[in-house]
Amino acid sequence: MATLIRGKLSNKLSNAATSVSNKSQAKVSGMFARMGFQAATNEEALGFAACDDLDYDHRQGMQMDILTTDEIGGEGSGDGGELDGDSHYQRDGTGPPRSASKDGGPNDELSEDRPKITAWEAGWNVTNAIQGMFVLGLPYAILHGGYLGLFLIIFAAVVCCYTGKILISCLYEEDEDGQLVRVRDSYVDIANACCAPRFPSLGGHVVNVAQIIELVMTCILYVVVSGNLMYNSFPNMPISQKSWAIIATVALLPCAFLKNLKAVSKFSLLCTMAHFVINVLVIAYCLSRARDWAWDKVKFYIDVKKFPISIGIIVFSYTSQIFLPSLEGNMTKPSEFHCMMKWTHIAACILKGLFALVAYLTWADETKEVITDNLPPGIRAVVNLFLVAKALLSYPLPFFAAVEVFEKSFFQDGGRAYFPDCYGGDGRLKSWGLALRCTLVVFTLLMAIYVPHFALLMGLTGSLTGAGLCFLLPSIFHLKLLWRKLQWHQVFFDVAIFVIGGICSVSGFIHSMEGLIEAFRYNIQE
Repeated sequence: MATLIRGKLSNKLSNAATSVSNKSQAKVSGMFARMGFQAATNEEALGFAACDDLDYDHRQGMQMDILTTDEIGGEGSGDGGELDGDSHYQRDGTGPPRSASKDGGPNDELSEDRPKITAWEAGWNVTNAIQGMFVLGLPYAILHGGYLGLFLIIFAAVVCCYTGKILISCLYEEDEDGQLVRVRDSYVDIANACCAPRFPSLGGHVVNVAQIIELVMTCILYVVVSGNLMYNSFPNMPISQKSWAIIATVALLPCAFLKNLKAVSKFSLLCTMAHFVINVLVIAYCLSRARDWAWDKVKFYIDVKKFPISIGIIVFSYTSQIFLPSLEGNMTKPSEFHCMMKWTHIAACILKGLFALVAYLTWADETKEVITDNLPPGIRAVVNLFLVAKALLSYPLPFFAAVEVFEKSFFQDGGRAYFPDCYGGDGRLKSWGLALRCTLVVFTLLMAIYVPHFALLMGLTGSLTGAGLCFLLPSIFHLKLLWRKLQWHQVFFDVAIFVIGGICSVSGFIHSMEGLIEAFRYNIQE
């Protein structure tokens, strides 16, 4: 009898411990699901553990749900309680190849387990990525490029749409029956496949480094634009742009303590709608001054020294390739991906072109790096305050993603980790983990103080990571993985995009670095 009682008590305690543990894991899983990671069951996790763990893509705006857990435990059984529906987050590239057909038909083994999004929802995510607040720098690109700048806005839309499609085609291979099967899940998977078998992880490292640079530079841009907007909104106040940047960073310091983005995510839709309203207000003001538009100022000449920077600005405004594989994999009908890419980029091209042209025609040679700084003082202060709020609320997403990449690569990589785990056994952040996050916040502040130039930083990021992720790498991967199946005109397009992208990237990077170094020296001397 005593043995039976002890056995029952032991089973109950085991079931309770397992339940608490799995509920805790489910909460953590939910956090990553909101970040854009895909959910997976325990059975799938067994396969994930044996796969490469290098991939750590950042998804913006992915609409993911959390798979609920179903607790199953027997009171009289000798085995502990088990959770068949326990949810874990899956980072792209850690899962086994899926036998999913491209049309999302019955061959998709996980179609019932994974939450899906429609083509309209996918288009909304892409639109948020390529129609963000960085379009405020496009009129400045027209200032130095004229009609060629407008052409580049159209050209970049066409190329980014095309490279997005060919990037997705690299996820698929034909099976024995000639049907397309999705054998890869992410940008990193494609990169690793191209570098295999000699360097199976080199491509993933390159993509992740580019991703980290883009995330950190995006954080810096948010601090720069916050300081710039506040300084130009209240020019009579005895506060410099650097001081405004410091004030903005102080407001961002709580990001170092973030464990999830639940609180911030509630404001994302509101910020997006507010930014749309701001764009409409700017265009409406410009239209009210249509009689004074300076058509004679728009010419076919280019500023040789500054136009390469404009190329980076335009390319950066279209960057979305990094999360397209995950987006396409979570669509209800992946066959609609190409159509979705077409209308989102057509809409982006029209809106960006009109916004840039109308704004430049209104202020001509007086066009500033951030176009809202050209507005009259009363309107400018209101609009800029909304933009600052959007920038500060947008900062945590790339910051949190960059921190996760660092922690995963250097602190939480199992036996391959370089440093101890940032989290203790109770899940609390350790001192060096907090120091890492605070250091990253301070680094973004220092860059914003010593190089407070929105256009230069945006041009550098677009030339370095934007051109690489949107132009160069997709064309290389397409040629490498699908060489035998490509037609001659596809090969020509890929080679042309690689050459043009390489020239734009190198020239934009060189001119942006020259400007940044000059600005850095000037601020050091001050």
